[in-house]
Amino acid sequence: MVDYKGVIFDFNGTLFFDNDKHVLAWNEISRLLRGCDITDEELHGKFNGTPNDQIIKYMTDGKASLEEVKEYSSKKEAFYREFCKKDKEHFHLVKGSVEYFEWLTNHKFPYTIASASIKENIDFFRESFHLDKYIDPKNLVYDDGTYENKIQMFLDASKKIGVGMKDILVIEDSFSGIKNAYKAGCGKILVVCEKEEEYKNLPGVLGTMQDFEHIYDFF
Repeated sequence: MVDYKGVIFDFNGTLFFDNDKHVLAWNEISRLLRGCDITDEELHGKFNGTPNDQIIKYMTDGKASLEEVKEYSSKKEAFYREFCKKDKEHFHLVKGSVEYFEWLTNHKFPYTIASASIKENIDFFRESFHLDKYIDPKNLVYDDGTYENKIQMFLDASKKIGVGMKDILVIEDSFSGIKNAYKAGCGKILVVCEKEEEYKNLPGVLGTMQDFEHIYDFF
């Protein structure tokens, strides 16, 4: 049984399945910067759950200027949004997530999102998925260019909803997100994934699920 007082959701790959769109967009940027596509090892070990500026610095061996980092980050997300809009069949929140939002609200559990997405994408998601109906936009935490990783994002999100990390349930999908949530002080992590064996034994992970329809089985 999971005992918690608040919830922090990751967004990409957790509330919205969009990994293929990120791969397509990062491939576009990688071709521009390096003349090649990204590898699976880079995707899972370097990119997922990592702020854009860190990825672009990695791709350029730390040589990109601040202006170039902003330029290529903006280009990547523009590519990403276009790929999302083109795939109308899959452009929706993960099954059961809205119902879970409503369950949390009805049971007086505060919750928010901590995402490595930039503001333009957060605004895109807010408009496309009507997120403001469920989450106060002032409580959203995202990549504003000041974060090196998600540790501080989780801590900031925790403060915004007024619940300490030890009492937070974090819902993630990436290895880096799980690691950073644990480093931020969270020992209650659920992972949205297809392959349980890859995540179930990681520090802080209590269980895995493929969507939100069966999240109530954990409490």
